[in-house]
Amino acid sequence: MPDTINISSLVRKNILEMEPYSSARDEYSGSASVYLDANENPFNTPLNRYPDPGQQILKRKIASLKGQQVENIFLGNGSDEGIDVLIRVLCEPGRDNVLTLDPSYGMYGVCAEINGVECRRILLKSNFSLDPDAVLEAVDEHTKLIFLCSPNNPTSNSLEREVMLKIIDAVTCMVVVDEAYIDFSNGPGLLPILSEKKNLVILQTLSKAWGLAGIRLGMLFAHRELIGYLSAVKYPYNINSLTIEAALEGLKETSQQRDWVREILEERGRMVKELESMDFVKMVHPSDANFLLIRVDNPSELYQFLISKGIIVRDRSGVPLCKGSLRITIGSKEENRVLIAALKTKQS
Repeated sequence: MPDTINISSLVRKNILEMEPYSSARDEYSGSASVYLDANENPFNTPLNRYPDPGQQILKRKIASLKGQQVENIFLGNGSDEGIDVLIRVLCEPGRDNVLTLDPSYGMYGVCAEINGVECRRILLKSNFSLDPDAVLEAVDEHTKLIFLCSPNNPTSNSLEREVMLKIIDAVTCMVVVDEAYIDFSNGPGLLPILSEKKNLVILQTLSKAWGLAGIRLGMLFAHRELIGYLSAVKYPYNINSLTIEAALEGLKETSQQRDWVREILEERGRMVKELESMDFVKMVHPSDANFLLIRVDNPSELYQFLISKGIIVRDRSGVPLCKGSLRITIGSKEENRVLIAALKTKQS
């Protein structure tokens, strides 16, 4: 079914008919000795110049690292911009809907609400696995997007590959698989099969495994036709020069990134053993991410206790299926040591 999908039929009519804004750097992207086209201040080089609106150099670097084509990449101010632009391009306010999992990353629903689009939440099974039949039953003619987060936040587990593929192959809308934590999982994710699935969209980020959360650089991979519509709607200079420069420098450090991931995974394994040895920890959920979801006796009390020790975790006990749970990011060896030492004093 994905091969027969007509992407333009999913796009809002006003987006199809709009004339995108053309900046000075869109009209001329080559090199020159004198630039007098963009009303820039001639002083304070190089920050006086607007950044490349198409981020071509950065996209070529990412395309090489990810085994994709430049034409299949959209870069945003974090993955949140990609989520928002997808909804604005595809969903007619007051008519269309998107589907997301519950519990999962909250910005899918927030972006839908901001844009006046219905968000239908599909509850995961009690073991946090995905029920494909429940998803497909919620799909109707006005469903434009299905958001699947794998590995999922806050449950930390990867969704079953075959289940996600069943959904992708059964629907005519776009299916967005958010792979923000894919570098910490055992599987390769779905990016390698992007070209085989016309209705597949992949979100990835530099915030996690690359340690670049502060620069806010999100990556969206999709069919080139959809990328064209997203690029027409985005703000002209949505990625600033400092972010582009920092991303290019950071992406040079591939061996360091692998070392960081390896150390985080080693610490994750050690932390699981430490936490499972504590009487008040009832369960440590299996994790494919750089965090752990644990179930404890009194999450609110434990959360406040850790705050008193200068340690901040996240109380997720109010989230569906996560009653009694705290989410703990895997920190450095020293940060993890401090956490475990504090918890041991609580246990004693």
